[in-house]
Amino acid sequence: MSELARGFDLAAEAYEQGRPGYPAEALDLFELPASATVLDLAAGTGKLTRILVQRYANVVAVEPLNAMRAALERAVPGADARAGRAEAIPAGDDEFDAVFIAQAFHWFATDAVVAELARVLRPGGLLVLLWNRHLTAPVAPPLAEEFRRRVRELREEARVEDVYLDWRAALEHGPFEDLREALVQHDAVLDAEAMLAQVSSFSWVAVRPEAERRRLLAELRALLPETTYTMSLDTEVHWTRLG
Repeated sequence: MSELARGFDLAAEAYEQGRPGYPAEALDLFELPASATVLDLAAGTGKLTRILVQRYANVVAVEPLNAMRAALERAVPGADARAGRAEAIPAGDDEFDAVFIAQAFHWFATDAVVAELARVLRPGGLLVLLWNRHLTAPVAPPLAEEFRRRVRELREEARVEDVYLDWRAALEHGPFEDLREALVQHDAVLDAEAMLAQVSSFSWVAVRPEAERRRLLAELRALLPETTYTMSLDTEVHWTRLG
């Protein structure tokens, strides 16, 4: 297991507590029948899986990390949870009408993965990519500037952009049509502990040594008044079809 993956696995509880979900309205942007069989790839704790099982008849959720997948199975028992990775999806050829990937494609967007997505999708099948813009979301009441500054510093120290893959280029090399995209606004309501858990779930915090991580979280918690916070989130939705 890579250091990054190990960090995410250790942060499964924080991910479940602090990460916002996804708006059901995002599924209205494209045509996909309720009878569809769909895949939630790199499903994490099932934040997106929750709305997929309410909309589609057959939902498979693939997640490689044991702690994440265990949380998913508890939260979304209606999904068919499978252990697996994007490079070797545990599914047959042409098994899915759609593949959804939330908050993850930038970690594994390679030509090999794009070919694997094409393998498991039926002809004309849908690929949907989603990201919550949580780092730039307005928050009411506003978070303390010292808290925001410290979070920015931690992210910049980790240089996370250096390990993000060019997911758009990977799709351009593959057998998919041009991307379409939209923003869908929704709110997430969190208390101070959930807000801290969200920060704890970010890869650039989760991978730090345990003692350092605990010290940083204690520092950040002291900067968070005990109140209810509303995040006004934009969810980026990108979709395309297998040509």
